[in-house]
Amino acid sequence: MGRGPRGGAGRPPRRLLSLLLLLGLAGGAAGAPGADVYDSDLDICATCHEHATCQQRDGKKICICNYGFVGNGRMQCVDKDECQFGATVVCGNHTSCHNTPGAFYCVCLGGYRATNNNKTFIPNDGTFCTDIDECEVSGLCRHGGRCVNTQGSFECHCMDGYLPKNGPSPYHPARDATLCTEIDCGTPPEVPYGYIVGNFTSRLGSQVHYACKDGFFSATKDTVSSCTALGTWETPKLYCQEIDCGSPPQVPAAILVGNPSSSPGAVAHYECQEGFESPGGKITSVCTAKGVWRESTLTCTEMVTEIRNVSVFNNTCVRWQTNSGRMNLEIMYVIHIKGQRLDPMEVVHEETVNLTTVSRTPEVCLDLHPGTNYTVSISAAPPRRSASAVIVFQTAEDDLLEDDGLFNISIFNETCLKLNRHAVKGGSERMYQFRVLGRRWYLDDFYHTLAFNITTRDGAPVACLDLYPTTNYTVTVTLLGSPEQHSAQVMIRTAPAVKQTISNVSVFNDTCLRWRSQKTADTEEMYLFHIWGQRWYQKEFSQEMVFNTTSSSQAPAMCLDLRPGTNYSVRLRALSAELPVLVSLTTQITEPPLPEVEFFTVHGGPPPRLALKRVKEMNGPISSYQVLVLPLALQSTFSCDSEGAASFFSNGSDANGYVAAEIPAQDVPDDAVVELSMGDRLYYGKYYNAPLKTGHDYCIILRITSEWNKVRRCSCAVWAQVKALSPLPLLPQMLGVGLGSVAAVVLLVFLSFSAV
Repeated sequence: MGRGPRGGAGRPPRRLLSLLLLLGLAGGAAGAPGADVYDSDLDICATCHEHATCQQRDGKKICICNYGFVGNGRMQCVDKDECQFGATVVCGNHTSCHNTPGAFYCVCLGGYRATNNNKTFIPNDGTFCTDIDECEVSGLCRHGGRCVNTQGSFECHCMDGYLPKNGPSPYHPARDATLCTEIDCGTPPEVPYGYIVGNFTSRLGSQVHYACKDGFFSATKDTVSSCTALGTWETPKLYCQEIDCGSPPQVPAAILVGNPSSSPGAVAHYECQEGFESPGGKITSVCTAKGVWRESTLTCTEMVTEIRNVSVFNNTCVRWQTNSGRMNLEIMYVIHIKGQRLDPMEVVHEETVNLTTVSRTPEVCLDLHPGTNYTVSISAAPPRRSASAVIVFQTAEDDLLEDDGLFNISIFNETCLKLNRHAVKGGSERMYQFRVLGRRWYLDDFYHTLAFNITTRDGAPVACLDLYPTTNYTVTVTLLGSPEQHSAQVMIRTAPAVKQTISNVSVFNDTCLRWRSQKTADTEEMYLFHIWGQRWYQKEFSQEMVFNTTSSSQAPAMCLDLRPGTNYSVRLRALSAELPVLVSLTTQITEPPLPEVEFFTVHGGPPPRLALKRVKEMNGPISSYQVLVLPLALQSTFSCDSEGAASFFSNGSDANGYVAAEIPAQDVPDDAVVELSMGDRLYYGKYYNAPLKTGHDYCIILRITSEWNKVRRCSCAVWAQVKALSPLPLLPQMLGVGLGSVAAVVLLVFLSFSAV
């Protein structure tokens, strides 16, 4: 800026004139006049002060101090300090005032500039100081910074997506060492029993989606965690808890067999109660992945027993037919007997007899009075239902019967025999010989024999036999002492034992069963196995086996041919017993099938692009596919079952290898290929797919992991070998090559036209 004017070259502002007037009055008060007047004979102008000017006024010459000086003009002209009243008063706001001999000038403070665009100014032309917008200069706040202008200065803030480090915020680049670094939330938090779906980045605003592992579920539907402006991930709200279906549902008129588990894939088996059946087949309920039982559409319907074709034979025996439904179904019949005589009219015999049998043509011989009218009513005992069948007949008189030694045998209470003689004479004693032979149709070497005699005067003697269950018996009874020794024969098939004969069932070696048999020592027994196998993770899988085995041991054992990673229900029944034992067992998983990969080698080229195919779940549920990067030198010592899989950011990962990607099995479709580019800088699960270093040799391994019931199994295959990896071409190099190619094409076209 220029200096203040001398004399009358410029007009000071009004407040400056006021200040000068005050200074002049002050000088007059001190006795120092602004000019001295001398005699006209004296050359006044020659005596003026060097900072004074000689002027003619009223016909006289006087010395007047120049502008900016005060005094008498001859002896004294001293500099006047215009800045003594303060810069704000003299120069305006945001200024500093600088006095000079005979003048002064103003300068704007830091962060401000003069409106005349000069460094100095005199405020008599309306110039003032205005704020400088430092933010007009780009890059002032360094990378990631955002400039905010303030009065007389500026401050820097980090832009969205960046966080300040190494200094305060806001900051000044000339004063503070603050740097704005891009927000990186790092590895997302883990959710117990959960996994991350798909890939993601760790930048601001990125989101990761969680899902529960198989066998677990979450009541919370919020499955997202976001990378926040604080550089941290939001706490996941997903809470995965183990699926528990609870107790199996009740099925009307059915009983639950065994005690199935409540985990996914568990199967509950039902059997209809006595008197009911399931025409559609077995009734089952499956524990689903949603934590509820899938109820069966089948039900137990009541079985109605039809009794028909009732007839009488041998005077006192009754026979009928029935539709008992299933083969070998044991039914109890209630036989009500009522006998009357006409002369006089009275009831002489009333009795109820129960008969239990599996025969479809039951028969029973009754102890009836001779010469009596009988009404016999036959019905099925509860819980079965039937309509009563009634037959009316008359027994013959005693004097019509002869003691011919003939008799017949009727069965009651399954193992008791009643001998009914055709003619009975009081006081006649008879001896009967019993020979019993029992065979089991399912055991070739099983025999049970009995032989004994009874002597009785009773006309209808009874003998109850000690028989084995589930056995076919032939009983031959001979009347001894008669000339012809008449014999009668009857077949008895005993029902299975009601009392359970199998106890203390245990599982060993994962697929073997051992149990305790309550049978008679050294007696052979046949055991029937009915096995169902299902997998909750493989809906189409179903395995069913039916076979039997024979053993005379009281502690039998059997090893089963079962598939790994499967829930089994084993129904074990001794054929001599009525009730089965249900055992639930789960086989452990084994190593998954080897991955199907197309191996290739890269020599000096760009990083490989890999194609991942889904593997069939043959030996257990596949949980994840992992891509591992190892130094080539470690390939021969790598253990596939190693659990300490490090991420790229773990210490020493470069030297020991790391997991570059983890893809949950649910994200690998059955009929498609998942492509993966090595070094694409994305997160797969919680692992970062870092770029491979140039000039290094790597071995890339695909590892398939199965996890179930706290057991982990792995299979690995070498996917690729990368040797002397070359860097990817940079963008400027690619542009240079492209522009050079275009220039070459243009030159060739120009030369071709020139030749023409």
